[in-house]
Amino acid sequence: MQKEVKYRVIYGDTDCGGVVYYANYLRLFEIGRTELVRSLGISYKEIEKKYKIMLPVIEVWVKYKASAKYDDYLTIYTEIKELKQRKITFFYAIKKEEKTLVEGYTVHIPVNEEGKPVKFPQEIYTLLEKGIKS
Repeated sequence: MQKEVKYRVIYGDTDCGGVVYYANYLRLFEIGRTELVRSLGISYKEIEKKYKIMLPVIEVWVKYKASAKYDDYLTIYTEIKELKQRKITFFYAIKKEEKTLVEGYTVHIPVNEEGKPVKFPQEIYTLLEKGIKS
């Protein structure tokens, strides 16, 4: 399953050169990831409140191919590339029209309130698994 989210670049996303500041693409990854998880039937907020787990990023990779600028209308494509009991990997592509500007991935692990790695609760794992099989 691939989730698409539209995003209009705001002035605050850009650097003094008028292009999207490189680190702000990680925010766009987060927008895509959050909406993909929500589309599977659970929100990040619910995961934290109900299940008492968080999903910190433990690895990130980004390849910049072209720049986005103020007021560009982008599409953030997000999908789950790998799901294991103790790890999930999301892949992203950010495009302007058909042109890919940025690609990347993030790896997350579920941790409890003390910050210790744990397995995904079965209910969450099952929901996330739908994102791969769809």
